[in-house]
Amino acid sequence: MKEELPEYSKSQLALRNGQDKPQIWIAYKGYIYDVGESRLWKNGMHYEHWAGQDLTEELYDAPHSDAVFSRFQVVGILRSL
Repeated sequence: MKEELPEYSKSQLALRNGQDKPQIWIAYKGYIYDVGESRLWKNGMHYEHWAGQDLTEELYDAPHSDAVFSRFQVVGILRSL
């Protein structure tokens, strides 16, 4: 699956914050998810988390498991430098 997905840099991801561009994307464990359909990500913010960034480190203590990401479409992979 990873080979078929486009790669995006952190700066490209940062533009998908619901403000600079209409897309609301977040990255988690190397994958980029479109969370724009979720009412919990309205305006690019979910509690203290902002869209357009890699949330892998921030979500270690989240009150939900990784399974929450199965609800969202994977739109790309985060290019590692």
